Amino acid sequence: MDVNYVGSGPYCYANSLAMVLGEGAPPPSAIEVLTGSPFGFHLGGGLPWFDPLGWDPNQGFGTAIDLLGWTCEQVSGGSAADAVERLRAAGGPVFVGPVEFGLLLHHPGSGTVIESDHFMVVTDVTDGVVHFHDPHGFPHATLPVDEFVAAWESVTFEYSAEPFTMRSGFRRVREVAVVDALRASLPEALRLLDPDGESPGAAVERFAGLVRDGLTPHQEGHLVHFAVRVGAHRLADAALWLGRLGLDGAAAVADRQARLVGGLQYPLVRGDREGVIELLTRLAPTYEELAYAMRSAPADGSVARMSGSR
Repeated sequence: MDVNYVGSGPYCYANSLAMVLGEGAPPPSAIEVLTGSPFGFHLGGGLPWFDPLGWDPNQGFGTAIDLLGWTCEQVSGGSAADAVERLRAAGGPVFVGPVEFGLLLHHPGSGTVIESDHFMVVTDVTDGVVHFHDPHGFPHATLPVDEFVAAWESVTFEYSAEPFTMRSGFRRVREVAVVDALRASLPEALRLLDPDGESPGAAVERFAGLVRDGLTPHQEGHLVHFAVRVGAHRLADAALWLGRLGLDGAAAVADRQARLVGGLQYPLVRGDREGVIELLTRLAPTYEELAYAMRSAPADGSVARMSGSR
């Protein structure tokens, strides 16, 4: 019996978007797939990422809300005082981020920049305090304005991001069923699987070589605390929604990918280098297999037409 994963994990922007869209919002699992994040692997900044080459959360966010038939206002930059005034004037809920995860002082053990991005939903700014829902397990959290601003301003991530980025004024511009949005996202998913640059499979093979040479503590920490968890979760959700679209072959490949990526956690934590390499060797060809399965599927003709979509 197959069991779909439900639980906590680093799904901050998908969970935050579900919060701001309110009643009737699609599940975070669908939002994550709509961003395109499950469809690739790349090495960037010396770190492995279970998401596509050239993809980033800001880009994925814009893709997802457009597919869902929503729009919003986005602003960023300026001074800290201007950013706080914009946040206060927006009234909430406000989708805020990226922010520096390591400077969110309501997290135990925080206080140091770790170059890790995070997204949250601000609900109010009153009496020098920012009130927010942090999808990393902290509903109705608070921070003094100055401390919140410090995390919001520090955006030194692998991808380009402006400080003080916020999105508000969410409104629906057209009615779109979740399955229709997901079906419309498939051409982009195929494009992400075949990037202008190193293919996902080649990147996995190159990463296996890095594992053989020995990972740095930073690389190991990135993998066991974030990348494996989110990568397996994304692929499990891709398998779920591909199956609901009737793309059974593609769903089976994504499910196999999810199991391989999730299986990396134990050997990484235990220092079993050969075990990690063996799983990566099996993972490398699956990205091409997934693209082939998606192109070959006769889902109302919608996927068959994608072979020349790039």
